[in-house]
Amino acid sequence: RARRQRTMIKIGSIVIHCYEFERMAAFWAAALGYVPREPGTEDWVVLTDPTGRGPNLSLQGRERPAGHRSWLHLDLYTDQQTAEVDRLLSLGARRYPWRYPAGADYVVLEDPDGNLFCVIDKAV
Repeated sequence: RARRQRTMIKIGSIVIHCYEFERMAAFWAAALGYVPREPGTEDWVVLTDPTGRGPNLSLQGRERPAGHRSWLHLDLYTDQQTAEVDRLLSLGARRYPWRYPAGADYVVLEDPDGNLFCVIDKAV
């Protein structure tokens, strides 16, 4: 068994390129309860977990290339899936037509920019 070497690196932020920057910043801040780490610019903001437990989420404004869909998605864990899905829908998320397997523990949604994310029924 190989011995794992301790590294001095960690993920500092997950970055999402946004085409509707202001809507995305408002949506993800409200969805996660995050706050800007410092004042953002017209096309960049780092959202941070005020409790210090979660990773940073950075949003960067971009122009939309024709036919593009982001392949990045977030899995959000909650032990109150139905209530959280309803809350996220009220913030501007949309249900995505997904073929769910029997017993699926997740719901697939789209954020205001059309990026997919999953709300997973799992204790946090």
